[in-house]
Amino acid sequence: MPMRIGTEMPQLDGATEWFGATQAHAETEAKGHPTLVHFWSVSCGICKDNMERVGEWRDKHFDAGLRVIAIHMPRYEADTDVEAVREAVAKYNITEPCAVDNQHKLRDAFQNENGYVPAYYLFDAEGKLRSFAAGERGLQMLTSALERTLAQSSQGATTQ
Repeated sequence: MPMRIGTEMPQLDGATEWFGATQAHAETEAKGHPTLVHFWSVSCGICKDNMERVGEWRDKHFDAGLRVIAIHMPRYEADTDVEAVREAVAKYNITEPCAVDNQHKLRDAFQNENGYVPAYYLFDAEGKLRSFAAGERGLQMLTSALERTLAQSSQGATTQ
């Protein structure tokens, strides 16, 4: 069963490796901020095609509070090659914290039972799931939810 809207963002326990940050850093950065968690795989062409847009969102909306966490989820045995993941992280400019989920513990925590990649989970500043989308048009489908979430987050920040 997929994660329901309003579900709390899971802990990031179980990654076999991290690039760009530690688990503790990624969780601390996400706390109190809208957060986009995206699942990707080195063998996924659509994931690679969408990386530039993820990076644009990460950079464009950082000052508005958006945090991004990448989770590499292998689809095939060859995808578990950590060096290939490291190379892809550099090639596709993945500067956000990136977890390597070779044991599928994060896939399970996010209830991504079908192993969708790319898959995008948008959480609000309170850590509650606001939107989920997967596939080629996933980012396009999240655009309005992202705008609403960032607007609500900035309103909350000005009223506190």
